[in-house]
Amino acid sequence: MIAHRATARRASTRPVIARPVVLAVVAALVAGCAGGSPGAAMATQSATAAAPTLQPAGVVGTSSPGTSSSPGTPSSPGTSSSPAASPSVAGIPAFRHVFEIVLENKGYSDLVGDPAAPYFNALLARYASLTNMYAETHPSEPNYIALFSGATQGVTDDGVHDLTGPNLVDQLAAHGRTWRVYAENVPTGCFAGDSASGGPDGSGTYARKHEPAISFTDISGVPSRCSNIVDLSQFDPAAADFELIIPNLCHDMHDCSVAAGDAFLAGFVPRIVDSPAFAGSVLFITVDEGTSSDHGGGHIATLVISPLVRRGALDTAFRTHYSLLRTIEDAWGLGCLGGACGATGIASLFGG
Repeated sequence: MIAHRATARRASTRPVIARPVVLAVVAALVAGCAGGSPGAAMATQSATAAAPTLQPAGVVGTSSPGTSSSPGTPSSPGTSSSPAASPSVAGIPAFRHVFEIVLENKGYSDLVGDPAAPYFNALLARYASLTNMYAETHPSEPNYIALFSGATQGVTDDGVHDLTGPNLVDQLAAHGRTWRVYAENVPTGCFAGDSASGGPDGSGTYARKHEPAISFTDISGVPSRCSNIVDLSQFDPAAADFELIIPNLCHDMHDCSVAAGDAFLAGFVPRIVDSPAFAGSVLFITVDEGTSSDHGGGHIATLVISPLVRRGALDTAFRTHYSLLRTIEDAWGLGCLGGACGATGIASLFGG
């Protein structure tokens, strides 16, 4: 076992280079995936700075500073209960589990059709994807915060922030739902440092700026909550209703190549899609930000992986991270947070 060591890191310069889409590769991958699951075969709206108001499902509104719903009872480690209450709305299935993996700093064409990402493109061909999705802003951290809380919460950098706005964990707890964050190379014990390396996950570096839950004080300051943030060696696809997976700085493609990140996905995603927990569930694989400033944070690729989607389905509507948050909220009847209140869930890929 490699001991953790806290380190201070600065965000590396991000290349702004997009490769052209290689259509021939995608066509070949579609043909190659016709026989089954890649897991078995291959091993917005602009962000608002105000704290959002929790609203009932189906209500579109604006956020008002200083107002929030009660966060409910903090969730604690345990078996997912998947309660029958909290029905889905707007044609979104009431997913058994929701999994979410976030990659780093790649534009749409850096992944879609790239021969360096064969596994990613095989998943695209086998399941479904969003073709017109954009991040909220630059740099990385405010996009993670937006994905987790419906707003950037005023964050404009990759620093250490302690935020008080309502967030997805509050919604989940209020509806009896369980959650986990699996952050690769994060130390246990409610670690609040900006980075760390090694540990049970082996070599690699965790960056707090890429893990949004620890930035909210009603999580970081409550041991029963922040104990749900664990390293990737503890991953269990059946452990919680919602599971956020944050790869380390190499596996998320921040410090390493597309090929390295794709290899990580090829080794990890089958643990989800080949598990009994995947039945009736969904896995989103998205990117924090693109390589341009189009619509704030650039054009990004997003996969929607589920046995419930139509094979090869494409959603061409304008989407942002708020669309993913709204999809989760609608699936479980959680209400909506900030920017997600003005977004629509991704019902079209599920026949809705």
